[in-house]
Amino acid sequence: MLKLDKVDTNYGVVAMLRDVSFHVGEGELVCILGPNGAGKTTTFRAISALLPLAKGRIEIMGRELSSLRTEALSGLGIGFVPEGRRLFADISVRDNIRLGYEAQGLKADFADRLDEMLTLFPRVRDRIGQRAGTLSGGEQAMVALARALVGKPKLVIMDEPSLGLSPKLIDEYFDTVAEVNRRGTTVVLIEQNAETALSIANRGIMLVKGRVVASGTAAELLGSDAVRHLYL
Repeated sequence: MLKLDKVDTNYGVVAMLRDVSFHVGEGELVCILGPNGAGKTTTFRAISALLPLAKGRIEIMGRELSSLRTEALSGLGIGFVPEGRRLFADISVRDNIRLGYEAQGLKADFADRLDEMLTLFPRVRDRIGQRAGTLSGGEQAMVALARALVGKPKLVIMDEPSLGLSPKLIDEYFDTVAEVNRRGTTVVLIEQNAETALSIANRGIMLVKGRVVASGTAAELLGSDAVRHLYL
């Protein structure tokens, strides 16, 4: 579903990612971990075609990313949850979710898909007509995920979705992410909250200063003295 091969990126003259390689198989839930400044959001931007590569190659579902524009990725069946949610604050929750549906080139049957999202996110049902900017942080997080999922993507890539959420809401949110994965959607979860992310993941990749320093099953990373010393 996703493959990075020896990827380097720069911000101006500053090196960000260096020789980053990993893959994500169909149906997996893989988390990308690391402290602040590790290169997690840079990885999201590179996968989203928002940041050019200095070196290396990214493939998504067999297509080389360099041949695709960012807006074409949704049409391939990829959903994105950017850091900070990035909802359109002045339009309704319904219209925010509809934008995710139409981004995948879909028009008909939105009502049915919306109803499925409101069943998955019952907190959102009573807010459907409100402007998105009036919602709490937890509600906005759910709307951002519903927007990514409404078009039935094959792959969802999430950047720091737990940022700003209370511990209770984080647990609830991650339970929903795990359920989405159980239903067959491949998930890439870029996250600073390592222990919670690894509790639902199949595998993890640890970044430090733009390099992969450890990877393995969730159990291996949780039990690794090196990873605990570096991060946990």
